[in-house]
Amino acid sequence: MRRPITFDCAGEALVGALDEADGAHGLLIVGGGSDVRWGSHRLFARLAQALAARGYPVFRFDRRGVGDSDGEDAGYTASGPDIAAALAEFRRLCPRVDRVTGFGLCDGATALALFAPQLDGLILANPWLTEPSDDLPPAAAIRHRYRARLTSASAWRRALTGRIDYAKAARGLVRIGRREAGALGQRVAQALAGKPATAIIATGDATAIAALPFLEDRLPITRIESASHSFAGEDAFAALVEAVLHALGQQRTRSS
Repeated sequence: MRRPITFDCAGEALVGALDEADGAHGLLIVGGGSDVRWGSHRLFARLAQALAARGYPVFRFDRRGVGDSDGEDAGYTASGPDIAAALAEFRRLCPRVDRVTGFGLCDGATALALFAPQLDGLILANPWLTEPSDDLPPAAAIRHRYRARLTSASAWRRALTGRIDYAKAARGLVRIGRREAGALGQRVAQALAGKPATAIIATGDATAIAALPFLEDRLPITRIESASHSFAGEDAFAALVEAVLHALGQQRTRSS
């Protein structure tokens, strides 16, 4: 059963939703950007329903200034108190839950890694780990795109007929050769040290591609064949559900 929830964070009323289940391992969902609690393409609502049907209670919420919640939206870097308040409310509503894993998409994943040490595990979906310095994607995403284009007949036809922005292409090549500082990625990588965490990556998503250098060799990664940042499409969504279930099972096993 799904229940609407209202709770307090620093004097502001936050709105959430609880998908109830009988299990003792819960999932706290944190959206990215200004995503509301149901998510793009109703991703979070559908994910919560699917997991609750498998015995995992799931809690979602709108942080301050987002969706139906009161207050001002100060962005993901100020969302630590919101996550803590949501976790406390989740545990209050479900006292039988003895373990809570956080699931975050995009900068929601970043916020969980940096500001939620009280969680028992993390699932990071297409995490936001590289801040842009101009209007180009991060270098890792550019490298991925150029590798794909070098094997594409249509891309060669576009080059030969002059239908390419050569100035932008040149800037992309310069960025490929320049080492990025990656301060945010390094902070998240350090914060993940010693934590039970899993990453879920959409193989064609630029944000996910840029995150990979900071995640590889540090935690398990599940790759889903999709270009959608929010795993749109039935195949991608089904793969996401299975990846989350697998991660929850693995984290529960490691804690036993």
